[in-house]
Order: sequence, then C-alpha cells, then structure tokens
Amino acid sequence: MKTTIAASLLALAAAAPAMAETKLSLSHYLPAVHGIHTDFIEPWTKQVSECSGGEVSFEIFPGGTQKGNVAKQQEQVLAGVVDIAHGLSGIPRGRFNRTSLVEMPFLTRDAGAATHALWSLYNEGELGDEYDGLKVLALHAHNGGLLHTNGTKVETMEDMQGLRIRTPSPPVSEMLTFLGATPQGLPPGEVYENIQRKVIDGTVFPWDPVKSFGLNEVLTDHLDMGAYTVSFFFVMNQDKYDSLPENVQQCIDDASGDNLVGNFGDWWDKWDAAGREEAEAAGHSITELSDEERDRWREALGPMIDEYLSTMQSEGVEDAPELYQKFQDKVAEFEGQQPAE
Repeated sequence: MKTTIAASLLALAAAAPAMAETKLSLSHYLPAVHGIHTDFIEPWTKQVSECSGGEVSFEIFPGGTQKGNVAKQQEQVLAGVVDIAHGLSGIPRGRFNRTSLVEMPFLTRDAGAATHALWSLYNEGELGDEYDGLKVLALHAHNGGLLHTNGTKVETMEDMQGLRIRTPSPPVSEMLTFLGATPQGLPPGEVYENIQRKVIDGTVFPWDPVKSFGLNEVLTDHLDMGAYTVSFFFVMNQDKYDSLPENVQQCIDDASGDNLVGNFGDWWDKWDAAGREEAEAAGHSITELSDEERDRWREALGPMIDEYLSTMQSEGVEDAPELYQKFQDKVAEFEGQQPAE
C-alpha cells in the first residue's frame, strides 16, 4: 500500500508544472499606465521568465506602491530591498554627476541620440564608478522636454521671468535659473496637485508624462522648446545577479543592454505622440520655440554650461569639459548614422 501511495505521489509531482525557483522584485516610480510599465517593464519581465522556462518570476512595484518612491530607486537596489529598479538619475541629486552631462541644454532633443551617447560612454568606462554595486541593464533618456504652464503662455525668454517651474535634475534647474525662472524640485507624482493649488506655475516634461500623470487636466499652454533631456537607469543588484544560475543570467543579458537600449527612441516617440494628441484634443495652446528665440536661449545658456562644468570639476569630475565633448561627439555619431529625411 505504501509503495502504491509513494508511486502515486511521484507521478503527481512529475505531472505538475515546474514552480518558479526565484522571484525577483522590480520597482519603478511611474504609474502602471505609463509606457515604461506597459511597453518596457512588463514585456521585459515576461521575456526573461519565458526564456528561463519559468525558473524566475517577477513582482513589479510601480509608482504609488510602497517601493515606488522616485528618490529611493537606486538605494533600494543597493540595499537589496528590491532586486531591480528603473529610476530617474537626477533625483536625488549628486549621485550621477558624470551621467548628468547628457542633460545639458540643447545637447539633443532626440531620445535615441541621448540613449546612444549614454550607453556608448558607459560601455567605454567613461561614467566611472557611478554604478558600482549595480548590474547595469540599460541607461536611456527621453525626447526633448517642453515647458508646460497653467494660464501663462510662454514664447520668449522674457516670459519665463519669475515663473515657478518644477525641475527634474540639477542641469535643468540651472537652465531654468539662467532663463529667469525659479526651479522647484518635485517628484513627478506631486506635480498635478502643486499646479492645481498654484504652488507652481508649470513644469518641464516631455509629452508622455503629461498624459500618464493626468497633467493635461491642469495645464493650458505648452512651449515645444526641446531644450533638454533627462536620463534614467535600469539596474540590478550585482550580488543578486551573481547568485542566479548561469542560464537565468543569460536570459537577463539577452533581454538587456544592446538588445534593449535601441528601443527607447521609438518608444518615446510613441509615448509623446499620445500626450500631445490629448493636449490638442483639449484645445490647449501649443507653441514651437522660434529659431530666432532658440538662438537667444543658446547664447544665454552658454555661461550656464561653463558654470555647471566648473561645478562638476569641483565635485570630482575633473574631466567634465572633455566628457561633455564626448557626449556631443556621441550624439553627432548617432545623428550621422540616421537616414536623411
């Protein structure tokens, strides 16, 4: 009888589907409706799980959850609170000074070019030790940001004077200051309420978070200035990665790095289009920064760039001017590879 029971249990075990041996936690700070979540994070986890044959599964913590705080993404990964995180490089400030040079004014308004520059320079060792303790799965940036306001139409530098504008990073803060605005550091999830309560006059964002954070409900005017970009990291705790079986490591590698970063240009174009379409449907004013005004802004921001590079040198990035030139060269390299329109 015992032999029969044992044989039956063995047969049931053999017939049962294999359980995932490892569950990895992944956090980010954006709403679950954002393209980062729906087009990038969820498909990425599914690809890795399927590649591993179910040996690994994921639990995702988006913005608004206990592990979705924008200011804690990097520290949570380093501490092992989560295994993987997608975060904003500029919040909190001071962690990624070398990386931040991609955010300098008018370097590029193209997410693909900025992402190429970041990933290339990281692979060449130019970003130093900023990612020590982390397995870097991708670095990327968004398309050129716009200025979005409530009740104030901005077309010139003079229109910026005194406006309280939410800022995402130190370089963008400096840019806004030199243009006459007053930068206000706020996590993206707090922008809606602060515009609604008139604590701030507006924000800088690409189009896509305007939609995903519902900001078109509290905005009226948009200036398409394409004056900056912002960088992001997608990283894993290095010790956790090293502890995984080789086949799982390979699945993560195959879904990341060179096989991932090339998607961000097209993704941002898609996400931005939806945000702009929503603003157009709401009847908002959308203004393109004129060529003449763009030249004025470039000239006004020249001293800001020099000052920021000098500050970075004083904070340990001794080769800041040279590194900034390398970012410019990488952007030009990417643009030179693109087919003529």
